[in-house]
Amino acid sequence: MKRHAARSFLGLALLAIASHRPLAAQAWDSPTSRALVARAIARRAETLADTGLSDFSARAHGFVFFLGQIGEGLSEPPRLIKADQLELEVYWRAPNRSKQRIIGWRDRKDLPTDINYHRDHLGIVLNNFADRIRLGEGDEVRDVPHPLSGNGPELYEFALVDSLAVQLPDREIRVYELRVRPRDFRSPRIVGSVFLDVALGDLVRMTFNFTRSSYLDSQLEDISVVIENSLWGGRFWLPLRQEIEIRRRATWLDFPARGIIRGRFEIDRYRFNQGLADSLFRAGSEIVVAPPGVRDAFPWRDSLGEEIREIARPARLADFAAVRAEATAIAMGHALSGLRRTQLAGSAISDFVHVNRVEGLAVGVGGTLRARDEATELRLRAGAATATGLFTGAVTLAVRHGPYAWRIGATREVRDIGDMPVISRAMNSVLAQEAGADYGDYYLAGGGEASVTRAVTGRTALRLAVGYDRIDSLATSATWSRGAYRSNPGVAEGEWTYARLGLRRQSHSFATVSELSGRAEVEGGSGPQDYVRAFGELRWRMPAGSGWLLVRASGGAATRDLPPHRVLVLGGRGTLLGEPFRARSGKRAAWTAVEWQLPVNIPEIPLGSFAGTGRTLTVAPFLALGWVDGRIPGFPGTPSRGVEPSLGLGFGWLHDLVRVDVGYGVRSGRFAGALDVSRDFWDIL
Repeated sequence: MKRHAARSFLGLALLAIASHRPLAAQAWDSPTSRALVARAIARRAETLADTGLSDFSARAHGFVFFLGQIGEGLSEPPRLIKADQLELEVYWRAPNRSKQRIIGWRDRKDLPTDINYHRDHLGIVLNNFADRIRLGEGDEVRDVPHPLSGNGPELYEFALVDSLAVQLPDREIRVYELRVRPRDFRSPRIVGSVFLDVALGDLVRMTFNFTRSSYLDSQLEDISVVIENSLWGGRFWLPLRQEIEIRRRATWLDFPARGIIRGRFEIDRYRFNQGLADSLFRAGSEIVVAPPGVRDAFPWRDSLGEEIREIARPARLADFAAVRAEATAIAMGHALSGLRRTQLAGSAISDFVHVNRVEGLAVGVGGTLRARDEATELRLRAGAATATGLFTGAVTLAVRHGPYAWRIGATREVRDIGDMPVISRAMNSVLAQEAGADYGDYYLAGGGEASVTRAVTGRTALRLAVGYDRIDSLATSATWSRGAYRSNPGVAEGEWTYARLGLRRQSHSFATVSELSGRAEVEGGSGPQDYVRAFGELRWRMPAGSGWLLVRASGGAATRDLPPHRVLVLGGRGTLLGEPFRARSGKRAAWTAVEWQLPVNIPEIPLGSFAGTGRTLTVAPFLALGWVDGRIPGFPGTPSRGVEPSLGLGFGWLHDLVRVDVGYGVRSGRFAGALDVSRDFWDIL
């Protein structure tokens, strides 16, 4: 079958199957579903040679990505750490002999890593897995029974969901979807769906996760698999597209950081019945690697960066969130995650220890308790400040149901008045302790909140919250290693009830050409001062010449009686570098910053066997503009004298993990510097 003909069928069949909305499922193990499964098992037991296929060769091309995902709720798209692009020759001969040879291999590291992939992560799955499913060369998943193996009906239940008819030039093919669940969820099994050609029982598509007991690696959170076949030569259902996502987290600590391995392969260029020599299959493992000279000389079509951006478009990658959601629905409350139900917990390193001028040295501890269905979790946190003996804490109950996330909790915590962070909390602790520079203005808030978040699309969510806060001022109570801190501004003390409605938009996938994200929020409060307040921020990154253009903007406005703890502030580090820190405050504010990020080639300094400083230095000239109006009586800071500019130059080093900025405040006539880690990591610091 010609390549374009196969692709055409993929567009008609697999796309339709993947996007089709199923109807309500029939009863589990109905006579119709049992008959279809029996037909599929019989078909699977036949050798392909019986159908006229003695051997085939093909080409597989794809990627293996290593990604990192961080931040509260792990809701932001993951960041690319390492990418490997591979080209393989694939050989198969009846009854079940196979060989895969990697003939092209190139990679890129965006962050230091020493990850080594299992051999089977670098190749494709033939024959839709064996009767016993193994992943990670048996280190991740081992000997999980296939639902279409001979004893599959004894181990699994099947439910007919829906059917789809696909019209080909010479005939109609009807595909049935069957949901699959274990009879015993305590055993190593899969949970998902199989799509079968009704006429012959051939497997067309397969999507699944695993039960909790399937995972042999204690760090495994879950594994999701998508396998798609296409009709080749008008007779043979053979591999067309395969994707896998392996997610890992820490075993003992519930921390918002996740490592992800994501593989994607497409298979084409099939050639049938060539009389493949026996010598092809004799030596070595199933997946072998060609000599370096062969791999390095492979003629890639485009640069690795362009290939990554092309394949990372959301439309090209499997929706693993949907695969997991379907598996969760099929499981009906049974645990599928490999993570422990009870763990120590923290949303950032600073939750465990931090320093500021109102608490001094503060320490804390937290924990998470997950229900069996994993949709419900209870989070606890407690902390104490050494300078004042101030106790803080929180208890939160969170429940997920479909597109909704419900949360109710009570907190007593120290908050910063700023809407946007201007420094990582870890760096602020270091500077506060060693330099007496604390880039926060604090107050104490105690109360409770209930919220519901609704996922509008895969990238957009709407959140409604109502709550109560008791607001108190905090005085500077600590000293740093060489002296006294600046005073902490007071706020209007009292009790407020409030309601907030917010909209958040995430950026695209991990390697898109442009990124657009942001949030907007409207808040109304009632207390000693009634107020309405709106705030929004935007981040837009796009290609510009040989580098990137980054645009950030924020702004807000409030009614006349805005209380001081909801003030809008600008100035200094994080907003207008070179101007006095938070010298501007008020009820209305606008700020924007534009920087041009240009990579400059530099010599790399080795940092051990697996890492280095990187071969580029990012040079980023920037311009920031800010304006504030509407002074709040009794609160430090004044409105702006028109629009205030700041000019500067930033440098990103060590794979952009370290950022150094030098800025000049045009109005103040002062220079200032700032050192920190990349903003991408602030949430967990």
